[in-house]
Parts: sequence; C-alpha cells; structure tokens
Amino acid sequence: MRLPRRTARLRLTVMYSSTFLACSAAVLALAYLLFGQATRPVARVSQGVHHTGPGIAGSQLSTAAEQATKELINAGITQIAFDRQVLLIALAIALGIFAVVATVIGWLLAGRVLNPLSTITAAARRISASSLHERLALHGPDDELKELADTLDGLFGRLQASFDAQRRFAANASHELRTPLTRERTLLQVTLADPDATIGTWQAVSRELLASNTEQEHLIEALLTLASSEAGLDEREPTDLAAIAGTLLAAARPAISHLGLHVHADLEPAAITGDPLMIQQLAGNLIDNAIRHNVPGGDIQVTTTTGNAGAVLTVTSSGPVIQAADVDRLFQPFRRLRQRPADRNGHGLGLSIVRAIAIAHAATITAQPRPGGGLTIDVTFPPSTPPETERP
Repeated sequence: MRLPRRTARLRLTVMYSSTFLACSAAVLALAYLLFGQATRPVARVSQGVHHTGPGIAGSQLSTAAEQATKELINAGITQIAFDRQVLLIALAIALGIFAVVATVIGWLLAGRVLNPLSTITAAARRISASSLHERLALHGPDDELKELADTLDGLFGRLQASFDAQRRFAANASHELRTPLTRERTLLQVTLADPDATIGTWQAVSRELLASNTEQEHLIEALLTLASSEAGLDEREPTDLAAIAGTLLAAARPAISHLGLHVHADLEPAAITGDPLMIQQLAGNLIDNAIRHNVPGGDIQVTTTTGNAGAVLTVTSSGPVIQAADVDRLFQPFRRLRQRPADRNGHGLGLSIVRAIAIAHAATITAQPRPGGGLTIDVTFPPSTPPETERP
C-alpha cells in the first residue's frame, strides 16, 4: 500500500482537524470530570452510612429502616456508576464523530485557503516562453497569496523582457554578420564574372575582403566581450580607475589629434575592486565612444573621483544633440542613433558592453545629454572592500 501524497492541503487538514479534535477532547474530558465532582457527595454519604456503628444506628432507626436506607443508597451508587459508564461511552462516540466532522471541515477549509494557490500553479504551468505576455492578475484580499501572484507577474514581465532582448540580439547579430558575408560573396561573384579581371583587380578585391574580415573579427570580439561581461565576475582584484583612464587616453592620442579634439583630464586616485581587464574595456569603450561620436575640434573631459558612494568615472564629450528620450536606446545592443559614413567599425555594442560590465561590478550608470550637444556618462562603482588582515 502506498501512502497518500503529502500535499499542502493534506497537511493543513491534519493540522486543522488535530487542533479541533484536541479542543473537543479537552471539553469532553472537562465535562466528565465535572460529572464526577457532582456525584462525589453521594459516594461520601454512602461510605458514612456503612461505617456507622450498629449501636448508634439501632438507637436512631429500626433495623428495617436502616436496611432500606442502605439498599436505597447502594442503588443510587450503582446508578451513578452506570451513568458514568454510559457518559464515558457517549463521550467516546461524540469524540469519534467530532474527529470525522473536523476532518471534513478541515479538508474543505484547506481547499478554500489553497484555491488561489491552485489558480497560481495552473496559470504558471500554462505560461511558457511563447506566452510570457500573460499574467496571473489574481484578484482578492491583499494577503500573502496576492503578494506571491504579484511577484510572479513581475518575474514573468522581466522574463518577457529578457526573452525579447535575446531575440532582438540574435536577430541583430545575425544581420550584422550576414551583411559583410553578403558583400563578400557579391564582390567575388562580380569579379569572377568579369572576363577582363586583372591581377590588380584581384588584389583590390583581396584588400576589400581583408577589410571586411577585420570588421567581422571586431564584431565577434565585441559579442564575446558582451557575453563574458553578462556572465559575471570570476575574480576580483584591486585596481585604480585613474591609472587605467590615463593609459587609455595616451593610447588614443593619434585619433584625438586626427579630429583636433581638446582633452581635459582630471584623474584623482580612485581605487576599486573588480576585473582589471573588464574595467579597462569599460573605460576604453567610453573614451572610444566619446572620440568616435564627437565633432571636429570638439572637447572631451575625463575625470575620476572618490566619494561616499564610491569611485566615479565620468566621461563628457561634445557631439550631436541627443534627445533625453533617446539616451536609454544608446545602451541597447546594435542601437545607433545615426551612422557616420566613415564609421565602419561601429556596431552599436560599445555602450551595451559598458552597461554589462557595470552590472557585473554592481556599478550604476547615469547618462545625461548636454544642452549644446554631446553626452555625459557617470559610472559609480561601490566602495572598495579592504582586504582582510591576517590573524597572528
């Protein structure tokens, strides 16, 4: 024989019925004790008569009257004992009936209490990756079950947003990878179909293919960086934002000089704990974004500070005017507000990588468009935890 499944309804039924049965047993036991207390004086009178000496009894009552009194008291005691036995049997039967009634009532009450939970379970099973737009929308009092349903609705909303972002990312990545492949295939087909193609023509095609291959390589590296950033951190090391930003600005001098940009750097020591390579990619993408989307003769300001909230990296740059409603789009993969003709290596992944690295380091990002054009981006890292001192 298999035991019944220990469901929540069964456990609640056992708990309800046990509590009700214990209270009923206590009430019946109290009734039985009160009955015993009420009949105890009769037993005491009987014991007193039986222990009364014969001389005293003979002086007060005749022998026949004394015998009749004893028989009457004995009959009363016998009746009391019988009534007590009958009461005990009746109480046992009543307790059994109470047990059955308590079980039925407990089962019904448990089902009524758990009915919203059954609705939540059925709806959660029905909702899948293809129907994440559905919601539980549980109606009723604002209790724990309603709070659970609202929490699940929020979870389904976040899952839907994550799935939608994943689909968009896959579609955009496929498009970005397919475009250079299509261009390469078209270039080769046109060259092969040209009967007058010379060595110089094939050399030009080779250079075009190499440039396209470099573009695909940059895209794949950006995708791998984004994926590794979203996976989180494996190790954390102390590093300095000022040193990283200074090294990156020195490496970007050729591009800065080419556009005639004016750079102002205010780099104060800003210690953080994290992945140095990821931090370098974050700062590098911010500086590269400030250079790539700037205007000739524009300005770039890079500052590092440390405050109560933690270390802050700020990159401010001039550039085209950006609407406040378009700022969030800049941090989504493959989203570009505008594409410059000479900007072939831009895939719209720079700021999305910055956001992924910031999330991995529990940092916060704030971006504000400048009134005259350009953008100010602040990345605030949490305070660095000091290393544990070794005990002697």
